[in-house]
Amino acid sequence: MPTRTETLLDAAIHVVGTEGIRALTHRAVDAAAGLPTGSASNLFRTREALLRAMVVRMIDVEAEGWSRLAGAAAPTTPDTLATTLGSMVETLTGPLRTLTVARYSLFMEAARDEALQTEMGRGAQRVAAIGREWLTAAGSSDPDAHTTLLMAHLDGLVVHRLAFPDTPPGSDAAAAGLTTLLRALIPKPR
Repeated sequence: MPTRTETLLDAAIHVVGTEGIRALTHRAVDAAAGLPTGSASNLFRTREALLRAMVVRMIDVEAEGWSRLAGAAAPTTPDTLATTLGSMVETLTGPLRTLTVARYSLFMEAARDEALQTEMGRGAQRVAAIGREWLTAAGSSDPDAHTTLLMAHLDGLVVHRLAFPDTPPGSDAAAAGLTTLLRALIPKPR
């Protein structure tokens, strides 16, 4: 069962993910959480404190999902890695769409807020560590550089799917481009 703080932060993520960053107020979070007025402001005195706490919560939720996927999938070839990541793109733009929209909204806020940049950077490092493990297992000769490229490609895929919902659906469509990229990064051994 989520704590009161988690309930408020999940509600804040929902507000941003469904109504946009401008809709984020303490009152809107209280309403979305179904809690009395003043609940969010008692825990997060300023909007900036609420934003930073949202980022930490979002990172925890996403990192848990990536870790769960890493444990279940353990991809060891470029093709299985592409299939796994294609499924993740579908999850992020389907069932987790609200969380994903909130994350990208917070990316834009982080462009103007160093404290948010720092928190977002911590989250990116946690996901990159999983990416490096997967790329190493799949045979990457330079997992650090390849992780950077792969994360940028994934961000592009996700943003495109969010902005253009008519993009061909299905993890197969996402996996096809990922397969091409990963085969270029990780050629078959001779």
